[in-house]
Amino acid sequence: MKARRSLAMAAVGSIAAVSVVAGVDMFRSNDNVTASDPTSGRAQLAVNSQRAKDKAATKPLTVEEQAAEVVRLRNQIEQIETAKRRSQDKAAIRGKARRAAVKRYAALYDAKEDSRRERASRDAERRKYEGTPKEVARNLLADHGWPLSQFRCLDKLWTRESRWRVDADNPTSSAYGIPQALPGRRMAEYGKDWRTNPVTQIRWGLDYIQDAHGSPCEAWAHSERKGWY
Repeated sequence: MKARRSLAMAAVGSIAAVSVVAGVDMFRSNDNVTASDPTSGRAQLAVNSQRAKDKAATKPLTVEEQAAEVVRLRNQIEQIETAKRRSQDKAAIRGKARRAAVKRYAALYDAKEDSRRERASRDAERRKYEGTPKEVARNLLADHGWPLSQFRCLDKLWTRESRWRVDADNPTSSAYGIPQALPGRRMAEYGKDWRTNPVTQIRWGLDYIQDAHGSPCEAWAHSERKGWY
């Protein structure tokens, strides 16, 4: 037994000697191995630092820290919502501007069309009174709802009455003008120029025919029967 203990002690001594020569202390704990190894020591410092950070990260927040975190998150959410609202407001403003522009364009287009139609209407109205007395009378038939076929009767009627002369004056009565208004001054309500303007006389004459007979052909039929209308 004594010999075995001697051999064991000799072996341990040999290992210790080898470890000293190698610069490594094999009899220290694992946590202290780096004390005799500079390279391993730096690595262990890094590991210890990371462990400290991890431990700090898992450390529960205080009430004040939790409140500060809530405020930070709330401010972040408000910033996001504000940016979103601004974006929506800008889109709404752009949409409103586009709709306003379209509305203005439509109004201008309608005004232009109305102006064009008004000019066309005025031109058509003016053209109705251009030409000879017969042409004017023919143009004005539609204003009374009469077809052009009524002009044949009107032509025969006023040819008999005045031969379509604006200054036709009946020597046996006070009848005057193309329609032979009796008396002639009755046409003054249609214009002060009733003595010389065929349009004024024709307008009065057509209204008289419509009120008294209904149409030129009925007026002509009455003239055929009675000799006057």
